[in-house]
Amino acid sequence: MTEPTLYYVHDPMCSWCYALRPVWTQIQQQLPASIRVQYVLGGLAPDSDLPMPPETREYVQGQWHKIIQTVPGTEFNFDFWEKCQPRRSTYPACRAVLLAREQGSAYETALIHAIQDAYYRQARNPSDSATLYELAQQIGLDADAFAAKLHSDTSRKALLAEIRFARSIGGNSFPSLFLQGETGMVAIPHHYNDAEITLSALARLMD
Repeated sequence: MTEPTLYYVHDPMCSWCYALRPVWTQIQQQLPASIRVQYVLGGLAPDSDLPMPPETREYVQGQWHKIIQTVPGTEFNFDFWEKCQPRRSTYPACRAVLLAREQGSAYETALIHAIQDAYYRQARNPSDSATLYELAQQIGLDADAFAAKLHSDTSRKALLAEIRFARSIGGNSFPSLFLQGETGMVAIPHHYNDAEITLSALARLMD
C-alpha cells in the first residue's frame, strides 16, 4: 500500500504562500499520521539582475495590500520598496531551500520561514545572494558550503527538475496542494483563514 503524500507546491518568495503560513502550520499539526508532507518548489521567477519594472512593482505591492485585507494579521514591511532594489527573481531563494533540504526537513522549513521573514517583515531582499548567505548562516547551515553550491550547475538543474515535477502534478499556481494516494493525484482545496477546508477534504479522501 502506497503511503499517502501531501505535496505543498510553493515558492519561498510568494506572498500568498507567506499569507497561508499560519493555516498551513495548523494543517500540518492536525494531519493524520498516515499522510506524509513533501514540499515542492514551483519556481515563480527565473534568475535576473534587472530591476523590477514599475508596473511589476505596482502589481506586487497591490497583492500585499490585497493580502492584508483578505488575511487579517498578515504583516508586510513596505520599507522594502525604498530600502532594496527589487528584482523579479526567486530562483536563487528556491535553490537555497533545496540546499537546506539536503540537511534535513527541519532546515528546509526553517529557511523558508527565514526567507519570508526577511522579505516581508525585515525589508531585506532574498533575491540577493548576500541575504541568502546570511539567512543560511542564521539557521545553522555551513555558509561556505552553501555559498559554493547556490549558483552551481547541479543546484540549477535540481531546481529545474523540481519545477518540472510541480507542473506535472498541476502545480501552476502557488500555494497549491495535491494528495497522491491509491486513486492517483488529487488537487486539495485550501482557505487562507480556515485550516478545516483542507483537513475536511483530506478526511473525505482518506475515508
